[in-house]
Amino acid sequence: MRIIKAHISLFSLLSMFSCDFIQSSSNGTTNTNTELIVAQVGTNMLSKSDIEALNVSKSDSAKVVSRFVENWIKKELLVKKANEDFNIDLNSIEQKVADYRYALISYEYQKFIVQQQLDTVVTEQEISDYYETNRTNFVLRQNILRARYMKVNKEAQKLRSVKRWIKSDRPNDMESLEEYAFQFANDYSLEDSTWLKFDELTKNSPFSTITNKIQFLRRNRYVEEEDSLYLYLLKINEYKISEEVSPLDFVREDIRNVIINKRKIALVKELENEIFEEAKQNEDYQIYR
Repeated sequence: MRIIKAHISLFSLLSMFSCDFIQSSSNGTTNTNTELIVAQVGTNMLSKSDIEALNVSKSDSAKVVSRFVENWIKKELLVKKANEDFNIDLNSIEQKVADYRYALISYEYQKFIVQQQLDTVVTEQEISDYYETNRTNFVLRQNILRARYMKVNKEAQKLRSVKRWIKSDRPNDMESLEEYAFQFANDYSLEDSTWLKFDELTKNSPFSTITNKIQFLRRNRYVEEEDSLYLYLLKINEYKISEEVSPLDFVREDIRNVIINKRKIALVKELENEIFEEAKQNEDYQIYR
């Protein structure tokens, strides 16, 4: 197999630009002054003028330079080999490049307009209306619950009080529980007004190994489990099982994002139509039949 040779002057490069980073440019032009050339593949050259400063340490900069030059050479060799061994449709390549360029320009302009004009305020009424209209889209794929959960060392102090506090709704007991959890618990979740996924809440606990979790949720409101080191406490306030319709609170943020995304799509469509209609009135385009 024929080997393609690349001419590289890495030693002088690393010594002269030990704290610099190279940005690649393959301009395809011939430069007779080899002192300005860092690497060459065929007629394509990587020159010292392609180097721009980057804030890297001296110990790392040599590696950055070497890696960049090697990657540049590999890309150039691949293109060179492809041109030699494969019949490439250059017109098709140019068309794809042009299409990609147009897509990038359009995207950047659309993003600018969206940032300037998109209304991101979504009211509770809008969220509620969307939820009621699309309830079948919010069927749960897993069990969720509102609960208090705590993992604490079995040798920790005040465990009897902790068991009482976690089941209580008295504000003083809740305050004591939060203070205790902050100081002594290895893991805990006490925001029992928030819907959580059962599997995420109870991972790395004996509750995660329960075979029939739906039956477990239906039968229990307070459960204690333990292993060799820890005590696990779970106080269940409310639950929803998989295949039920998700409560609004659990999908509120998802709905908000959906509504905003729909507005974004509508705004972009409106922008396209406005530009088209303006161009039509100004006769900025012609159609030849």
